[in-house]
Amino acid sequence: MIPTQLVWFSWSVAFLVPWALLYWRFPAHRRAMWRSSLLTTPFGLTEPLFVPEYWDPPSLFDLAQRTGFDVESLIFCFGIGGVAAVLVAALTRRTRTAAPAHERTASRHRFHRWALASPFITFVALLPLGWNPIYPGIVAMLVGGVASLLCRPDLARVILLGGVAFVAYYAVFLVGLEASAPADYIRSVWNLQALSGVMIGFIPLEEVLFAFGFGTYWSGIYEHVTWHQLHSAGITPQVATTPEHHAPHDTEGAP
Repeated sequence: MIPTQLVWFSWSVAFLVPWALLYWRFPAHRRAMWRSSLLTTPFGLTEPLFVPEYWDPPSLFDLAQRTGFDVESLIFCFGIGGVAAVLVAALTRRTRTAAPAHERTASRHRFHRWALASPFITFVALLPLGWNPIYPGIVAMLVGGVASLLCRPDLARVILLGGVAFVAYYAVFLVGLEASAPADYIRSVWNLQALSGVMIGFIPLEEVLFAFGFGTYWSGIYEHVTWHQLHSAGITPQVATTPEHHAPHDTEGAP
């Protein structure tokens, strides 16, 4: 049994294990993992919005209780970002290639930057409503996922599978948390009185919704930002060569 003070730290570090395994096993996705993880890590600095409104986990040096910030949130955000960005591609053995020029100039991409920014705009717009901050976060990620799907319909399967796959992935860690933490850890640390009260077994509904929202938005974020596509192994996209796009088979490799 993990001591209460170390549960959050141990749980956050545990997310680095599959990150490292994916990084080792799938060299072609390493750059995407690094960049995605570095993008998500700063979100750990939003922890003061969630402590104690959403939860109040004992943390190293009691940082969360004294300042709202903690080391664990940065580790957690790093771990989930890289995995969510490549989980579907790794599971389905898809390869990443540069998007063709005609895809980049499609009319729907006039909203490209707005689609990428939509979750951040949504979160900031909803936060003043006084909801528990987890709900603006969930809605913001779902809005981001839908915006990405509309902007990049070629990523629809990846985005939808990403939500489902990340729920399953995240649930494994919640089961591990329940098994290794002191009794009633979740009920004592999560602020269930301020939430919906709906539990799926021992898991708060909000955690499931968070995982689905994060998976839908983040599973296609790297391809969306860097103008890449995912293809089944062995299938090469047919792309007309243009001055702007002279390397259609530029499969991404390790950094």
